[in-house]
Amino acid sequence: MKGVVWSVHVVSISSLKGGVGKTSVTLGLASAALAAGIPTLVIDLDPHADASTGLGVRVNGNQPIGQMLKYARRTRLQDNVVAAAWQTKAAEKKSRTRIPVLDVAVGDAFTSVYDRPDLRTRDLRRLTQLLSRTSGYQLVLIDCPPSLNGLTRMAWSASDQLLLVAEPSLFSVAGTERTQRALELFRREFAPSLGPVSVVANRVRKDSAEHTFRLAEMRQMFGDSMVKPEIPEHPEWQQIQGAAYSVHLWPSKSTAPMLSQFDALLKDVMSKSSQGNK
Repeated sequence: MKGVVWSVHVVSISSLKGGVGKTSVTLGLASAALAAGIPTLVIDLDPHADASTGLGVRVNGNQPIGQMLKYARRTRLQDNVVAAAWQTKAAEKKSRTRIPVLDVAVGDAFTSVYDRPDLRTRDLRRLTQLLSRTSGYQLVLIDCPPSLNGLTRMAWSASDQLLLVAEPSLFSVAGTERTQRALELFRREFAPSLGPVSVVANRVRKDSAEHTFRLAEMRQMFGDSMVKPEIPEHPEWQQIQGAAYSVHLWPSKSTAPMLSQFDALLKDVMSKSSQGNK
C-alpha cells in the first residue's frame, strides 16, 4: 500500500429499529470488500459490539473505539485498530501471504456515554477528528447503534454516504421513513455536505405476501434511493456469524447467491464514492 493514495469513502450503516440486520449488512459489505481487495476499516459504534464479535476481534491491549473517542484530539486511530480474524482465514483459503486489509476499531460499552440525544456539537466531531488523521483505507464502514441519538449522529457527521437498513415490515418501513425525516433535519443543521442516502431491504422472504406488499410500498416511498439487489433471508446466515466467518469464505455452495448480492451492494456503495466524498 505504500505510495498509493486512495480517496476514502466513509459509509454509515444505520437503522432506527433494532433487529433488522444492520450489523449483518455491515459484515456482508466487509466480506465483499475483503474479497474484492479493497482496504477497509470497520468502526463498531454500537455499544453491544456485535460487529466486532462477528469479525473475530478483541481489544488485546489496544484502545477500543469508546476510549479513542474520549481522547480524540490526541489518539491515533490506526495505532489501536485490530486486524479482523477473517484476514488469516482468507490467507489460509487462498494460500496467499498478502491479503487485503480489513481492520476493526473494536466496539465497547463505553461508547454508550455518547449515545444520548443532547450531545454537544463539538462532541459530534470526535469521530471526524479521528478519521481526519487516518489513511491507508479506501472504505470505512461504521456500524451504528439502532437509535438516532449521539453515536448515530456522530457517525453521520463523519460520513460521505448513509445506508439505511430496513426489513419489509410495517414497523421497520415506518422507522426508516422517520429516520429519513430526522436525517434531513440533521443535514440542514450539522452536515450540509453529506452525500447520498440509500435504503437496502434486508431479510426479504420471496414467498411472503406481506414482504411483497411492503417491498412495493418501500419502492413507492423511497424511490431511487432504494438499492438493488435486496438481501434475502438465508438459513445459514446466523451460523456464519456465530462462527465469526466471512460469508465469502463460508464452505457452502448454498451461499453463492448471497455473495453476488453483497458484491452488487458493495459495487453500488463504491459507485457513489465520487458523489459523497468531502
